Amino acid sequence: SAIIGALVALSIIALVLSLVRVEDVTLPPTVKYGMVFDAGSSHTSLFVYQWDSDKENDTGVVSQTLSCDVQGQYPPAMGSVLPCSTVAEVVWPDSPQRDVPAYLGATAGMRLLREQNSSATKQVLAEVAKTMQEYPVAFKGARILTGEEEGAYGWITINYLLDSFTKYSPKAHTWLHPEAANIFGALDLGGASTQITFMPKGSVLSQNEASELTLYGYSYKIYTHSYLCYGQDEMLKRLAKELIVSFPSTRVQHPCYPEGYKETVSLSSLRASPCTDGSDPRLALGDSAVTLEGRGNASACLAALRSLLSFSACGRSQHCALDGVPQAPLQGQFIAFAGFYYTFNFLNLTRQQSLSEVNTTVFSFCRRNWTELVQSFPKDLKYLHTYCSAAFYILTLLLDGFKFNEHTWSNIHFSRQAANTDIGWTLGFMLNLTNMIPAEALQQVKGHQASLWAGAVSFLVLAIVAGLVAAFMHCFWKTK
Repeated sequence: SAIIGALVALSIIALVLSLVRVEDVTLPPTVKYGMVFDAGSSHTSLFVYQWDSDKENDTGVVSQTLSCDVQGQYPPAMGSVLPCSTVAEVVWPDSPQRDVPAYLGATAGMRLLREQNSSATKQVLAEVAKTMQEYPVAFKGARILTGEEEGAYGWITINYLLDSFTKYSPKAHTWLHPEAANIFGALDLGGASTQITFMPKGSVLSQNEASELTLYGYSYKIYTHSYLCYGQDEMLKRLAKELIVSFPSTRVQHPCYPEGYKETVSLSSLRASPCTDGSDPRLALGDSAVTLEGRGNASACLAALRSLLSFSACGRSQHCALDGVPQAPLQGQFIAFAGFYYTFNFLNLTRQQSLSEVNTTVFSFCRRNWTELVQSFPKDLKYLHTYCSAAFYILTLLLDGFKFNEHTWSNIHFSRQAANTDIGWTLGFMLNLTNMIPAEALQQVKGHQASLWAGAVSFLVLAIVAGLVAAFMHCFWKTK
């Protein structure tokens, strides 16, 4: 009887504890995913990002989950894009794929194609959209980014990764806006265009170059400009074209190529780009070819590249960059990525060397002949002959074009990643999109405080034990 009484008492206590002080318990936020295809002039890549559904001040705290390079030429065949998409599926195995937004952004390569053939551009984007709609994701469209959008999104990516917009405080367990945010500028060098973006100290000189962004509840007014045809690949084409036009021969001396290197160039390939002005009579010789012979003349290489950049429209203005474009005075530190980084990283010039040391290294490299270079860099043969001209172009662009000098050169940091995440426009693009994706209210369920729940479970266990003891004692006395 005592055991049965204890069993009843314990059961009543467990029942009471399970019913009293029921509260609304907030569940952790769900994880959202997004896919962005970066279709550039020389590559196509897929990036997968994730963020919590409740977000922070209407902007997602986004992290990169996956990146995948698409094989093949540009514009990419969608058959080569889909393997990347298949790999991305493993990232969200428990998430409904139809809820994952997917975007494709085309950059300078498609901007060039649009200048040449707008109908062909529309056809390419239509084919991409048709193929992506057949894939089990929420495809939101393919479009061509403006140069200013590309620059602004790259700037967002850098400052997000470097905690300039918002920073998590372990002590406060919340996200905080840095009191003295160190806003970085962005220098991007692609295959067909280059972008400069920064937050000026005063007002932006030209409203056409101004962009106003709102992130994490704060507004930022930035200067950004994109120069089409000033990307690294297009500048090398322009240099080859000018050399060919200047020397009426099938064998043309190339001051930037190492001595002993030869390359055959089809004139039709130069006519294909709107950046090379194929109307010159020298290029109108059918499908004939010209052999470019390296001379390894560093001074002549630098002079040839400087002649390609137009500064005459600026006059004596100190607030003018390329082609007469007004530029606000440089302000703050800058991150130089993409082509800026890859060329300088090859030359081991990404450790904040002085401008004098950079110049010495580039001149020294450009004087080496092809045999020496092949022996020193046997694994880099694909682009080995271009590093001299690319390095001198970067120096000309940064110093003569964007107006850096020996005093501000130390403000440039060459980098490919920040916080283990690739630097580029895609992360900034997704962060901006999370402003447009409504935050989801956190789900709530009925629950107890941990102490009450532990007590209820304890009394329930004791009740079960008492019941088992009572049953055992009953069987024991019955057998007696």
